[in-house]
Amino acid sequence: MATEADSTGTKLRQLAELREQARHAGSERAVARQREQGKLLARERVEKLLDPGSFFELDRYVRHRESSFGMLERRPYGDAVVTGYGTIFGRKVFVFSQDFTVFGGSLSEVFAEKICKVMDLAAKFGCPLIGINDSGGARIQEGVVSLAGYAEIFWRNVQCSGVIPQISLIMGPCAGGAVYSPAMTDFVLMVEGSSYMFITGPDVVKTVTGEEVTFEELGGAATHAAKSGVAHFISPGEEACLEDARYLFSFLPQNNVDPPPYAEPADPKGREDAELDSVIPDDPAKPYDIKSVISRVVDDGDFLEVHERWAENIVCVFARLNGYPVGVVGNQPRALAGVLDIDSATKAARFVRTCDAFNIPLVTFVDVPGFLPGTAQEWGGIIRHGAKLLYAYCEATVPKLAVITRKAYGGAYDVMSSKHIRADFNFAWPTAEVAVMGPEGAVNIVFRKQLEEAQDPEMRRAELIEEYRSQFANPYTAAERGYVDDVIEPRRTRPVLIDALETALTKRERRPPRKHGNIPL
Repeated sequence: MATEADSTGTKLRQLAELREQARHAGSERAVARQREQGKLLARERVEKLLDPGSFFELDRYVRHRESSFGMLERRPYGDAVVTGYGTIFGRKVFVFSQDFTVFGGSLSEVFAEKICKVMDLAAKFGCPLIGINDSGGARIQEGVVSLAGYAEIFWRNVQCSGVIPQISLIMGPCAGGAVYSPAMTDFVLMVEGSSYMFITGPDVVKTVTGEEVTFEELGGAATHAAKSGVAHFISPGEEACLEDARYLFSFLPQNNVDPPPYAEPADPKGREDAELDSVIPDDPAKPYDIKSVISRVVDDGDFLEVHERWAENIVCVFARLNGYPVGVVGNQPRALAGVLDIDSATKAARFVRTCDAFNIPLVTFVDVPGFLPGTAQEWGGIIRHGAKLLYAYCEATVPKLAVITRKAYGGAYDVMSSKHIRADFNFAWPTAEVAVMGPEGAVNIVFRKQLEEAQDPEMRRAELIEEYRSQFANPYTAAERGYVDDVIEPRRTRPVLIDALETALTKRERRPPRKHGNIPL
């Protein structure tokens, strides 16, 4: 009996030793360097992301193949990635976290297999997947096998797309082909000053093009948040990034067949806001902040903005209405007068499709004077890119609500969740102007001959503009035809939208039988 007890004790000690080795697989020097840079270790990131004590690690004893060129002397347990599952706000989620302290976080065959395993489990069990990226790229010693590993991950990203939420946190370098996995996920979060994404680094760029550029300028968080639109969110530090990921997660469902998570509201359902009655300036050319409108309507004035620094002429946020998550899209008069251009159409189209994929109702605030004119836009493909947003709204089958606050001109009126592309409930404020174009432009075209013949063209133009505005630049012509379901006092926007949303929550729409549509990419 004593021998059996000793044997069991020895095995338990051996297990404890192996676990300790797996937990500290990186060299002391590599760990110290990570600390000096103000970066957390791979497991620390996972533990801070998940609910305390909920992380269960998978494949902690996996080691790279003995066939790896020149690497027989060091085969750390777990290789260079930590994988497993846990909970966020009590909801199950699968995670992987790349470990830069082990071979620079480079991807090997078993590294890829570990990630593919949690991706397969997440898809099988209908759970979201969060990947923390901090890697030097493919492991050169394994040659083409590491490239095959990337491709296996990419394939799974596509199979999971629109099925389970996929969130990528970039917390270090992510370069070369590795960038395409985060790029195919639903959301990318980056950390200012320490995370980078690019296809080719500064040295290669200088060799090929002659351009001199820093890592930060080429692929830093600020660059991808404001210029490329690759990053949906950026955070000042790693812990803030992990907290942002948790907050984002709170709006997303487990998968494409589950409803998004309801949260008991503290904000009264019938709350009105008298400030909304005066938010629209008397001067139709004067801007206002659509975010202030959104904050006065949604629960507790609280929302999470997506792509805050990119294409600022349109605003996309997650918020709640009476506890129900909603995706809110709003033209922003403070930036380019709220016009639609290439970037704003692409930004909003992606957001609309993401909400539709995960059963999140859409609320649209419309104040759009049209599409941005000019050769740069036309040659850049505004027709094709603008069609993306139109396609996204037409394709969406979730509840769609819209409020026209001021201008809704031309084709942009159609695109912004109009009744004609099957929005469920459309409302307008008394300040709304629904027309083919603004009064000034319309008068100059329609009454050009009269203005040429008038004794005082400017006085006549002013009279015609006022006449046009009173006849067409209002919501009542559209309301007469049923294109607007009701003209409401701005202060009542919140209770009206909540009532419409709760009515539309049981919406069921069948899609036409087809493999998939052909969105104009």
